[in-house]
Order: sequence, then structure tokens, then C-alpha cells
Amino acid sequence: MEVQSIRDRFLEHEKENLSVYAFPTSATKGRETPCVPCDIRTEFQRDRDRILHSQSFRRLMYKTQVFLAPTGDHYRTRMTHTLEVTQIARIIARGLRLNEDLTEAAALGHDIGHTPFGHAGEFAMQKCFDPSFTHYKQSLRVVEKLENEGQGLNLCYEVRDGIVNHTGKHMASTLEGVIVKFADRIAYINHDIDDACRAGILSERDIPSGLRDILGNSHSERIDTMVSSIIRSSMNRPSISMETEVQAATDSLREFLFERVYRNPIAKSEESKAQVMLMYLFEYFVKHPEKMPDTYKRNCDRDSVERCACDFISGMTDRYAIEVYSDICIPKVWRGPKE
Repeated sequence: MEVQSIRDRFLEHEKENLSVYAFPTSATKGRETPCVPCDIRTEFQRDRDRILHSQSFRRLMYKTQVFLAPTGDHYRTRMTHTLEVTQIARIIARGLRLNEDLTEAAALGHDIGHTPFGHAGEFAMQKCFDPSFTHYKQSLRVVEKLENEGQGLNLCYEVRDGIVNHTGKHMASTLEGVIVKFADRIAYINHDIDDACRAGILSERDIPSGLRDILGNSHSERIDTMVSSIIRSSMNRPSISMETEVQAATDSLREFLFERVYRNPIAKSEESKAQVMLMYLFEYFVKHPEKMPDTYKRNCDRDSVERCACDFISGMTDRYAIEVYSDICIPKVWRGPKE
């Protein structure tokens, strides 16, 4: 009698327990380069692990979320944002009996190609490289072409689809991918309020009372309201949505954040400097491609030098970008021989 592998048990569990609207792992369109199945993990579980163990994922620890290169220990970074998105996305997927492994993999990878200094870095690349540059397209490029010494992570189609469609006008082809879009917004709206309060540029009482009445009076209450609303509205349906009142309040809260935080001169006081710095680095490496690491320099054989410079800069952490700029532009203090 043939012994069932652990992977097969997972797949059998999916058949028995997932909603009819879930995307089963067995239906994946697969990878661009086929590989031997794992005896323990399903394909989406493997993708989760490939993302989690990648260098690009680790660098998220030192990339800006809202406040540039914060020195406080409790401000969110791109890494903590990603983890909060993943937790919220998994809870929604579990509540709807959708594929948690697919949801988790797409959530962990959704910002893996984000620029240093948050959206200031994204704007810089749009100015000096390509107006169509976006962090979500760059995240797809990272997992397809840049990670693993240029080999990419060879992820399944559905995970890549969830990554590139987590924001913007397009929607992912799976409900699990759509969940990541909702979870991303829920996470950043709420943790950016928390960070803004910590920075002293906002207080919970500043949030309009009508929004607090609908969404709640604290970080945890708002997240619970939004997540619960999605589960109630989407249960046993072939689409993901929020209840109308909660969606309207969530949209209004996001607009409030743009007015009070995202365009706040205190929170964004250093962004123009960060953009100038990154644009300078772009021009420098376009003129001196030999100064880029081999991982990016060798890609000049297949891609334009501008594309490779953009890839290099987009992969930098905040502090590394500052260090590189300092090495190039700031003169070193001369020290004479010791007497």
C-alpha cells in the first residue's frame, strides 16, 4: 500500500475543507520552470518559504514605511508592514475558507521590490527612470528576474499575480490575491495612524467622530471592524468586498490620512532630500555601471544600463543608500601618518 505524503495530506485537506470559491493548490498554472514537487510542502507553501528566505525580503527591515529612516524602535518599517498585511490577509482567508497558503505567499511578497524611503523612492524612479515605474511592478521583477543571483524565485503564477495586482486598478485573478489588496489598505491605514500618533502629529481624537462611530475608537477596534465587515460581506460569494457603510468610512479615513499625515510637512520634511539623493545615485550609476555590484552589472548585457541602475537603487535599504551617497559625495577626512 502506497504511503500518502505530507503534501498529499495537505492537498486532501484542501479538497475537504476549502470553500468552492477558494483557489485549490492543485489547480495552479505552475511555475515558468517546472521543478520536482516537495514531499512535505505544497507549491504555495514552497513559494511562501522562497519569499521568506530571500535577500530582498530581509532588506525590507530597513526600508521606510512612512517616516524616513526612523530611529525610534517602534515605528513601522516595510518589513513590519508586510507582516501585518500577512496576518490580516490570513485571518480573512481563514474566515472565508479560502486558500491561506496562497494568500500568505502573495502577502509576504507584495512589497518585496519596494524602493528605499517609501513612496519618495518610487517617485524618484518615476522622475529619473520611467514615469510608469511602480513598486508593485518592481516586486514582480524581483521575484521573476532579480532574486537568487538573477535566477528569480520561480514562483507559481497565482502568487506572482497576487503580488503585482495588490494595488492599482487591476484585480488579482484569485480571491486570495484580492484579499491581499484589502489587507494592504487595512494594515497601512491603521498602523500609519498609530505611527503618526507616536510621532505627535496626530491623536486618536483628531479622527472625525463620525468615522470613529463606525470603525471604532482604537487601532484594534478599527481593524476588527474592517476585517469582520469583509468576512460578512464576502461569505459564500465569488468576490471580496466590504459592507457599504464600512467601505465608505474606510475610504474617508484614508483621505483623512492623506490630508493630515501623508502630506504633512513634518512627516515628509526629508522626502525631497531623499529623492534628490536617489536621483543623483541613478545618474551616477548610469555613467559608471562598473561601480554596481556584479548582480546588477552583469544584467547590462540583457537590459539597458538605466534599467539595471534602477534595479540596484530600488533594492537598496534606506541606510545603505545614504552610505553609498556619502561614499560618493562626501569627502573623507585626511589623516596623516602617526607620529
